[in-house]
Parts: sequence; structure tokens; C-alpha cells
Amino acid sequence: MPKKSGRPSLSDAQLEIMQVIWDRGESTVSEVWQSISQQRAIARNTVLTVLDRLEKRGWLSKRSVGNSHIYSAAVSQQTTLSESVKRFVDTFFGGSSESLMMTLLEDRKLSPDEAKRIRDRINKAQDKYS
Repeated sequence: MPKKSGRPSLSDAQLEIMQVIWDRGESTVSEVWQSISQQRAIARNTVLTVLDRLEKRGWLSKRSVGNSHIYSAAVSQQTTLSESVKRFVDTFFGGSSESLMMTLLEDRKLSPDEAKRIRDRINKAQDKYS
């Protein structure tokens, strides 16, 4: 389902590749392939295909250096995270951030440090919109 941004959502394989790019800043096909190959078996051609699709869909930028293509993120990790969370809240919680937070808080125990960080973040958000 396309997002407001016009970019389609990321599949698990696409997100895995984007994570490598976000972590490294920019990468060649071989660098992405080597990184993922350390975790699981994947064909280099599969990585190339996914990188090309991500570039065509606006997730990546590509520049050529000699015979190599170097890919970098066209969309930041934070933007992607924000869009994904918004879509998740809209889909599963009817757009209610409160429902999401209540579900999270009811379903797990918080350490005192976690509770303090959450309170601090809520206070910052209130100050921002007051």
C-alpha cells in the first residue's frame, strides 16, 4: 500500500538492505552483499536486484565510480521509522497514539529508568505543542 510520500512500503528484505545502507552511509553491491552474507545466505544478484528496485522507488540514490555503483539512502532512517509507526498506529489503533501507548504499557513491565524516559519524552512533547 503506497504511503503519503509516494514510496511503497519496505519488505523485510528491502528493510534489511536499507539498514546496511543507513549503518554504513553508502555502500557498493558487494559491501551490502558481504554484510548480509555474514548473517544469512543470500545471492549477490538478489542484493543487486533489490538495490536497483529501491533506487527506482526513491529509497536510494546511486552514483557511479568507475565500474561500481555506490548507493546511499535517499530517505533517512528516522523518516522511515516515523512513517512506519504512523502507518502502524493508523492501521492497528485507528490513529490513536494513546491506544498504542496504553497497549504497550499494559503488556510489559517498565523499569524505573524506562518509565522516567517515557515521562520525560511526554513532557517534551507537551511543551512542544503547548
